[in-house]
Amino acid sequence: MTTTNARDTGAGAEAPAPVGVSADPRVSAGLTGAASLTVPAGTTPGDPDRDSSGHELSDAPAHITVLESELLVRGAVWDVRRDRFEFRGTELVRDYIDHTGAVAVLALDDAGRVLLMRQYRHPIAHRDVEIPAGLMDAPGESGLAGAQRELAEEADLAAGQWDLLLDLFLSPGGSSETMRIFLARDLSPVAHDFVRDGEEAELHPEWVPLEDAVAAALTGRIGNAVTVSAVLAAHAARAQDWATLRDPESPWVFREGVRGERSR
Repeated sequence: MTTTNARDTGAGAEAPAPVGVSADPRVSAGLTGAASLTVPAGTTPGDPDRDSSGHELSDAPAHITVLESELLVRGAVWDVRRDRFEFRGTELVRDYIDHTGAVAVLALDDAGRVLLMRQYRHPIAHRDVEIPAGLMDAPGESGLAGAQRELAEEADLAAGQWDLLLDLFLSPGGSSETMRIFLARDLSPVAHDFVRDGEEAELHPEWVPLEDAVAAALTGRIGNAVTVSAVLAAHAARAQDWATLRDPESPWVFREGVRGERSR
């Protein structure tokens, strides 16, 4: 059973401000210079994949010998494992969350607004601002199919245009979770038989101009890592006429290479 307190709901509770609105005049005045994102120092103009020396900037798979992998906790959604492995001539032991991986969707309408919603998250004791997202817990389901399912189940929407926006490791020091974020456009209502329950029962969509979502991220008013990453990436991609978007069905290399069993 979910419990609430006076800060959440009930008499005397302060209603949350709309996602894109702030009482701070510095914020409500707009994000100064938001449309003029610059290429990071050391990046070769015209080739964002390479630094000034011509080397490709990318995460690299590590070929480390795992000597033993022990299941410590079998969870309802993810597990906790302990691995013993060889590293630089010695042995190390590390515990980590063995995660299924997840997908998220930044839905962008024709007016340049993004779909955001507040969801209660028990570990952080907040209703944080999120984009539609969910676990890769359906056997055999592709990332794109999972994203399409989540957009329908959480937002009652379908999209005619899908692109890959970002691939992320969310907490690589302690979790195998990978997140694939899609950009969905050409939106339309869709019917489905999924019944939202638990925390999802109170989801309420808010359509916010992308610039306002970026301002909320940069001024520290929203802190969900996936939401912040998605809106900043979309803002940067739009400034480049969407040239950085990728094939939504491209191989999910990050997820294929992580430790554990849940993402297999």
